[in-house]
Amino acid sequence: MAMMRALIDRLRRAPTALLAFIERAGNLLPHPGTLFAILSLAVVVASGMAAQLGLEVIHPGTGETIRPVSLLSISGLHRILTGMVTNFTSFAPLGTVLVAMLGIGVMEGSGLIGSGLRLLVLSAPPHLLTFVIVFAGVLSNTASEIGYVLLVPLAGMIFLAAGRHPIAGLAAAFAGVSGGYSANLLLGTVDPLLSGLTQEAARIVDPSYSVNPACNYYFMVVSTFFIATAGTLVTEKLVEPRLGPYEGHARPETLEHLDTAERRGLRWALVAGTVFVGLLLLGTVPADGFLRNPETGGLLHSPFLSGIVAFIFLGGSAVGIAYGMGAGTIRSDADVMKGMGGAMSTLGGYMVLVFFAAQFVAYFNWTNLGLIVAVKGAGALKASGLGGVPLMLGFVLISAFINLFMGSASAKWAVMAPVFVPMLMLLGYTPELTQAAYRIGDSTSNIIAPMMSYFALIVAFFERYDKRSGIGTVVATMLPYTVTFLVVWSALLIVWMVLGLPVGPGAALRLPS
Repeated sequence: MAMMRALIDRLRRAPTALLAFIERAGNLLPHPGTLFAILSLAVVVASGMAAQLGLEVIHPGTGETIRPVSLLSISGLHRILTGMVTNFTSFAPLGTVLVAMLGIGVMEGSGLIGSGLRLLVLSAPPHLLTFVIVFAGVLSNTASEIGYVLLVPLAGMIFLAAGRHPIAGLAAAFAGVSGGYSANLLLGTVDPLLSGLTQEAARIVDPSYSVNPACNYYFMVVSTFFIATAGTLVTEKLVEPRLGPYEGHARPETLEHLDTAERRGLRWALVAGTVFVGLLLLGTVPADGFLRNPETGGLLHSPFLSGIVAFIFLGGSAVGIAYGMGAGTIRSDADVMKGMGGAMSTLGGYMVLVFFAAQFVAYFNWTNLGLIVAVKGAGALKASGLGGVPLMLGFVLISAFINLFMGSASAKWAVMAPVFVPMLMLLGYTPELTQAAYRIGDSTSNIIAPMMSYFALIVAFFERYDKRSGIGTVVATMLPYTVTFLVVWSALLIVWMVLGLPVGPGAALRLPS
């Protein structure tokens, strides 16, 4: 804890001018939608140049030669024209946001969120609010990426209702959800995904090696509390003082005590929520539950986890309607549809951003430029000749750097694992340790990576409270979290290695000699 506080104090004293410069410089950039359009054009040009130069790399997993695909050609033009609509409609975060916001819209339109916020602010200990927000953000990763669309906007509203700067609330939640992406108390969807890739890479050296999904569990459970504490300190000691008093246009919910109708609405919502959770438990707790994976009987890759966004919509609609009926704010189906429509009307700017962001991501994938950048970066670290702790720290840094260009955790690991897992196995380190180090780098730079799928949504949330916000505002606000998380999490990894602690069940640090 002393180290965390010293780091926060140093960050608070030294980089105030630097962060202000980053914010000013970043906000001089074009509108995010325009920026993504420019970047899309740049990828088209760069793909043509890379193809002309004959740039190529060898895929470390398959041995296949990867060459850039030029979009600066007639066939490239055809692909751009025919793929423009599907790039947009198939962009993964789009459907997640829209469907989730329908349910949230019913909750907000009925008044449930406003009443719930007032109850939370009036009853919760103020000194624990920040920690709870960051901690909840970390835990939300169990159910994939719902934290982005549910917790982050709610955190801004909660901070505003508590008389604090709403952008500080957004930042705290975003730091937990994205910066602490790999930490958790429970296994999430990312665990089996990464462990499967790690196992395949390990079998390049040892064909019988097996990696289980819980291989990083011990390390990630401890990391959860370090990240939540570090995020709390950064928010309260650095980010919030820098933001100052909130002077924006948004107004908080009036913190008056609940009246009779509101209390009745909350009771009805509690009943509806209890019934809904009961149905979820009935489908997930029994070994033959109807929401479990029908093939394995487990929760991983089950309809429950895969359909979590649908449950947000259904659960949000159910408790919102129940509250509205109890409080008298919903009198017909038209009121329900009005709430959903209100939520959609706030996403106009986000839809524009997503259209251009989707084109850029698609072009980057089509041209193989993202894969080539990742392989080149991984190869540079391999050639450095470092060993032991310095190599692990270098690996963390290169993972964080590559994350700025290639947002998907599984896509990056599919490229990097066949290089680093065998290399470190030959040096005596287990694949499980290598995977843990990768997850640190992958998580910590998420919150400053404009290429991250949900970054455009976060920019839109910031703009809701400050119309002058842009990419620079988000990056400058989140940079202290990235630096702190990277230092604290890397220090934890060093201590873990020095003490020789297993990173998970049956997952030692060193291979048997």
